[in-house]
Amino acid sequence: MTMENMMKPSTLVPNPVFAELASDEQIKRAAGALEANGIHTLIAENGEEAEKLVFDQLPEGAEVFTSMSETLAKLGIPAELASSGRYDVVRTKLAKMDRKTQNREMVKLGATPEYIIGSIQAVTEDGKVLVASGTGSQLGPYSAGAEKVIWVVGAQKIVRDLEEGRHRLYEYALPREDARMMALNGGHSSLNKILIVNKERPGRVTMIIVKEELGF
Repeated sequence: MTMENMMKPSTLVPNPVFAELASDEQIKRAAGALEANGIHTLIAENGEEAEKLVFDQLPEGAEVFTSMSETLAKLGIPAELASSGRYDVVRTKLAKMDRKTQNREMVKLGATPEYIIGSIQAVTEDGKVLVASGTGSQLGPYSAGAEKVIWVVGAQKIVRDLEEGRHRLYEYALPREDARMMALNGGHSSLNKILIVNKERPGRVTMIIVKEELGF
C-alpha cells in the first residue's frame, strides 16, 4: 500500500482478514505478553461479561470519561454510566457546558479524568498496543493523563506484530471509520496520530479482551 493510498480512506476497501477473531491460543499469548508489559488483562467470553468486568473495575463515585468508541456504544456502557447515578460522568458535565466560553475547562476535564474507558485498534501477540486517532484527544489521557485506563477490545484486533498492526489500522480501521463518518455526516475520517504503548506502569491500565467482533 502506498502512502498516497493510506491518506485516502475513500479509496480503500476494508481487508476482511482483520475482522477474523483470534484463536484461544493467540488470545492467551497476547494476554500473557500484556501482563508482562504491565497491562493487566482480563478475558471475557462475550459482550455481556465484558460489560460486567468494566463496572467491576469502577469504584462507586469514580470520575469516569468515555472515549468515542463503537465498542463501548455497542455494549451500552456510556448509557449505563449516565443513567446509573453511581458515577461522576465527565460527558454529562461536558453536555452542560458552553464550548464557546468554557472550551479550555472542557479540554482539561477530558484530558485528566480519574478513569477513562475506551478501545484500541490493534494489540500484538507480544503485548504492544496501537491506538489510532484523528484528533488525538484520547491519546493524552491514555498515555499519561488519566489515573486509570480501561480498554475493551474485540478479539479480532489481535495481530502478530507492530507491522501487521499498522496494516490493520490503515487497511481496516480507517476505511471502516471513514464509512461510518460518511454515513453519519458526509465527511471523511483521517488517521492523523498513532499512539504505541510498549509497556505501562503496573496497576494503571486494564485491557478486557472479548471473544467477539467488537468495533473497528
